[in-house]
Amino acid sequence: MSSRSGHQSVVQRAVAEYRERYPRLVEATRLYVEMVRGLLDDAGINYLSVTGRTKSVDSFRGKAERMVDGVPSHPNPAEDITDVIGVRVITYVQADVTAVADLLAQELAVLDDRDLGLETARAGRWGYASRHLLVAVDASRTVPAAYEPLRRLSASVQIRTVLQHAWAEFEHDIRYKGTVPEEHASDLDRRFTLAAGLLELADREFAAIRDRLQVAIPAEPQGDQSPAEPQIGSQDLAKFLAGRYADAGWSRTDHYAWVSGLLRELDITDVETLEKVLAPVDSARITARMGYKYPPGAVRHLDDALLAAFGMRYVELEGNAHRRAALEARLAKLGD
Repeated sequence: MSSRSGHQSVVQRAVAEYRERYPRLVEATRLYVEMVRGLLDDAGINYLSVTGRTKSVDSFRGKAERMVDGVPSHPNPAEDITDVIGVRVITYVQADVTAVADLLAQELAVLDDRDLGLETARAGRWGYASRHLLVAVDASRTVPAAYEPLRRLSASVQIRTVLQHAWAEFEHDIRYKGTVPEEHASDLDRRFTLAAGLLELADREFAAIRDRLQVAIPAEPQGDQSPAEPQIGSQDLAKFLAGRYADAGWSRTDHYAWVSGLLRELDITDVETLEKVLAPVDSARITARMGYKYPPGAVRHLDDALLAAFGMRYVELEGNAHRRAALEARLAKLGD
């Protein structure tokens, strides 16, 4: 039997096994997306979207059959093809790409980490930019029962800014559908390179705009606030947190509204009261106790401070019902 025909037999078995596993992998992809989104939300890191995809059976077969110079690219497809579960995180600025990668490195086992934008830059070129991590649930950690099925499954996580994502999607759509006439290929290469350089500059400008506005968010008009349920407005809270935690990144817009609801449960309905509550809280000590290896968002900093200030009263708020176990674990860290 030739090596090629032998590999075809391996591929056929791997594809048959993959087809049988496919429904379970679809469910595992959903769980990975849910878990990553939960980690980002809990950390208060700003992001645009978290999505997932499970490699189709046909796509798996195509990758398993791939040969380079007559040699199989994946001699053992079932083990060698590691991107069957894919998660994509889209952020607004490059700093949040790094924050997401650092968070995942702290919470999961990172089996591989490639910064393709950095690799491209080191080669003196502009082009595809994305952070690619291969992650798995850390065997030494306990996880919620819902995520136990992920124990033996890895996931490929792509992290990129919205501009990097736009470039990658358009470039992929053009190049890999065979729609580039050969006589235009070199000119289109040049144009894609130019666009990549311009988008890198735009990413830097977006980051500069965010940094400039970090402490310049306008106060939120109070006219539409219901007097029956007084509450700190999301914009006022964002402005306050930007001033108090100047080095923290922005959190998602809905995070500010959510934590404002927690403050209302604590009868904190204006910034002045919040300022008095936080005055005795030692933020530096909290950060040291938590041992963060990623930059927490502004809302996570406030979440920690409220946990330190109110202890179990904060844990037992109605708005925290879905995460009491996690808060108790963090409270224990603060008390060590």
